[in-house]
Amino acid sequence: MAELVYLNGAFVPRSEAAISIDDRGFVFADAIYEVVKCYRGRPYRLDDHLARLARGAEVVRLDLDGGVGELASAVERLLRENHLLEVDASLFLQVSRGPGPRNHPFPTSARPTTLVIASPVPPLDPVTYSQGVRAITVPDRRWGMCDVKTVGLLLNVLAKQAALDAGVAEAIFVRDGVVVEGASANFFAVRDDRLITHPEGPQILPGITRQAALENAAAECIPVELRGLKVEELATIDEAFLTGTGTEVLPIVEIDGQPVGSGTRGPVTEVLQRRHFLLTRGAGIEAAGTGSGR
Repeated sequence: MAELVYLNGAFVPRSEAAISIDDRGFVFADAIYEVVKCYRGRPYRLDDHLARLARGAEVVRLDLDGGVGELASAVERLLRENHLLEVDASLFLQVSRGPGPRNHPFPTSARPTTLVIASPVPPLDPVTYSQGVRAITVPDRRWGMCDVKTVGLLLNVLAKQAALDAGVAEAIFVRDGVVVEGASANFFAVRDDRLITHPEGPQILPGITRQAALENAAAECIPVELRGLKVEELATIDEAFLTGTGTEVLPIVEIDGQPVGSGTRGPVTEVLQRRHFLLTRGAGIEAAGTGSGR
């Protein structure tokens, strides 16, 4: 059976789905999006993702043309008809301002282009989530509304390519000497068993998994500092990790060629990994090849 996608109110085979070359998402990056992880047919915190999409639409003055209810219904049908109820999957939801003349102001007659794609994803590599990954820092040259999840990701793309060129997994943005977030994930540091992460605001995306990690830290009585970490403080931290929809909770063991703490995944990271896995999969972090933690 052909893979179905949801496009402008219709379910069509992916091979037949087509978007106008005049669509403003293509011409101006005039679009917002979400990515949602599904665990055996269960979208993780879908309501939170849809709420963030709605907030972003309000900020950029994009009419969702009936709200997010149709997207939730489309997700349910796509997971079922694409046979994704027994495997992990990823949802991509995008809403653009729609097609119109190539002119910067909003077109008066355009209707939003709405797209939902559901695809299977491979299981996480247990070795990676046990041993951690390496990262580099890069200057943050992005625009001033990083809290809105738009498809204008060129500078994120360049940062991820710089990481690939350096043979590492992630690039960490630094703005005015302060660590803000990764190119495709939020950033956390740990020092003296205390979490440190950049507060919400226009410098970072308010990540759904980031919020879950903060809730899990509270449940584990792990203290949190919401502040910008100075780049020179990276040499003094004990642990670091990334959070994101696809990233989940991923340890960082080296930044710019220098080990983070002992150069291995730390106990606070492991505790938060385990709790995240319990909430998403109903199984312990051991499912990803990790130990018992503290």
